[in-house]
Amino acid sequence: MFHSFRLGSEFVELFVGMGASKVRDLFKQAKEKAPCIVFIDEIDAIGGKRNASGMGGNDEREQTLNQLLTEMDGFEGNSGVIILAATNRPENLDPALLRPGRFDRRVPVELPDLKGREDILKVHAKKVRTEAGIDYNMIARMASGASGAELANIINEAALKAVREHRKVVTQKDLEESIEVVFAGYQKKNAILSDEEKKTVSYHEVGHALVAALQTHSAPVQKITIIPRTSGALGYTMQVEEGNHYLYTKEELENRIATFTGGRAAEEVVFGKITTGASNDIEQATKIARAMITQYGMSDDFDMVAMESINNKYLGGDASLACSDTTAASIDAKVIELVRKQHEKAKQLLEDNREALDRIANYLYQKETITGEEFMDILDHPEKYAQNNEPPVLDAEIVE
Repeated sequence: MFHSFRLGSEFVELFVGMGASKVRDLFKQAKEKAPCIVFIDEIDAIGGKRNASGMGGNDEREQTLNQLLTEMDGFEGNSGVIILAATNRPENLDPALLRPGRFDRRVPVELPDLKGREDILKVHAKKVRTEAGIDYNMIARMASGASGAELANIINEAALKAVREHRKVVTQKDLEESIEVVFAGYQKKNAILSDEEKKTVSYHEVGHALVAALQTHSAPVQKITIIPRTSGALGYTMQVEEGNHYLYTKEELENRIATFTGGRAAEEVVFGKITTGASNDIEQATKIARAMITQYGMSDDFDMVAMESINNKYLGGDASLACSDTTAASIDAKVIELVRKQHEKAKQLLEDNREALDRIANYLYQKETITGEEFMDILDHPEKYAQNNEPPVLDAEIVE
């Protein structure tokens, strides 16, 4: 079977009529070589809505689109020719393209689930030499939300790490560390934190982990590190879901907000002052809280009324409010109230477990990176770490 691949932008020409001519030539070749598959990538380049794009009657794009519509479903049959197209903006396509007989079947290509990520990793791992017994399921769970390209990059980064260390096989540890590289960047070896900053980051990250561990329905902590990364993060806490998670309850989302506020809460509980380190946490907590009220109907006042609409689902999902200014002000107030409530809950959890916070932060400060198993062991068996019970010595003026 013959295959023909074209980009939508290849049909757009400066001179009127040239794009339509290219479409005719393409379908002429396809019919001659039938059975044939024609694949047009970025179809929105020529298939945008005519009434919404301001195109006039002599516009080159409109003539190209009209020719494509004619070729796809004109008087002359296209026996043996199958036409496929791809776009990230299906909402912008002209309705005539989507009617029965043309592109009448839509196949959403979502991010892979757990099984999909595992299979994709195994496919790309065939291109490199790996040690026996690699747990791809674990790697797939750690790479939650990764696209196919990011999964391929995880394998590539693991191979590069093995080469840099003069090894001939990729290990489980290489793959785990490559996930950090893909999502958080490389270790920033020239970034040297001051002693005070290092202590602050230690408490901040343990604050996240401890709040998560002390709540139900929270993903287990996989790793905590205070080694700066090239992404700008001075440290991070990795949580890994046990499997696919498609539905979240109101309680689970509130717990996630509390976990995001845990870092700032730890700074307040221990040092009595706050830093700029919680900027990303603030953004994520606010995003969840706003979605709960405007999209998920988790507010008694608004019930099941959508206050926000999502645009460009496949290009980041920009949101726009669909309510009056008065309602928007009320939404803002409820978002603040929700985040504040979870922030106070996080602070209370840390105050009630201050001894564990100090013990784990001290251990992290010394080791710089600890696993989820170490974290839970210190939390559950404090007697094993008696020598590390004393918290890091802090300057007197910043101790509460």
